[in-house]
Formats: sequence, C-alpha cells, structure tokens
Amino acid sequence: MSLDADGYGFPEHQPTLARLMEDIRVLSPAGVERVARGWDLHVGTKGEHPFLEAEKAAIHAIEQADRGAAWDLVRSSLFGLTESGDALGSWKAEHGEIGHKAERAAFAAALGLVASNLISKEQAATLMRPMAEALPWLLPEQTPAT
Repeated sequence: MSLDADGYGFPEHQPTLARLMEDIRVLSPAGVERVARGWDLHVGTKGEHPFLEAEKAAIHAIEQADRGAAWDLVRSSLFGLTESGDALGSWKAEHGEIGHKAERAAFAAALGLVASNLISKEQAATLMRPMAEALPWLLPEQTPAT
C-alpha cells in the first residue's frame, strides 16, 4: 500500500499526509532543529499532559474507527524517513536528543492529521503544533513561535 495511491487507508487525508511526508523528506538539519525547539516549547514539561491526552485520544479514535493497520503503515513510513538505516541525511545529522524530539513531533503531526476528523480540533492542533514550527501550513491560523 502506498501513500500516493490511497493515503494509507486514509483517503480523506491523502493530500495532507503526502505533503507532510514530502516536507519531512526535504527538511534540512536546521528545520529538524526548529521542530525540536517546537517540541520543547509546546510539549516540554508544561505541555506534556495536554499532549499525552491528545495523543491517547487520537490513538483510541483510530482504533475505534478500525484504522489501526493503516496507521501502522503511516508510522512505518515515517520511521523509514527519520530513524532507519536508510534515514534521510538531515535526520541522521540531528541524531540524538534533537532528532528524537523532532521525530516524535513528526509522528504526532501525522497522528494529528490522520485523526483530525475523529478528535477535537484542539486535540489535533496540540499534536501538530511542534511540527508546525517548521511547517506552518499544518496550522495556518497560528503564527510559529520560533
């Protein structure tokens, strides 16, 4: 199953998921750092509880909608871009704490997109906010803080 063909089982999100994946492919090391700063700013210690609640709600909603297998495909594709032996150079350059924060933000943004029609708008925004620091199209109504 490929993202371009059917949106990993989320056809209503195919254009945004495809754009996210492409943007992750071309994100520079500076972009990865910006995403990690977004993670610190929006999740860090002060925003961890709302983030974890939004993450839990999104995963639960995806499971309830019987879309768990499709979500696994999205996650494995992201893993291939950011963490595998064939990871993109920009992600390898920022391996370590910065890379892990940015990777977590990328997974959260994808989760927010996939579950956006299954969870509240605020929960989806909470999941996408760290990644939106580098990709403002994710939350066009909000100005990036960094």
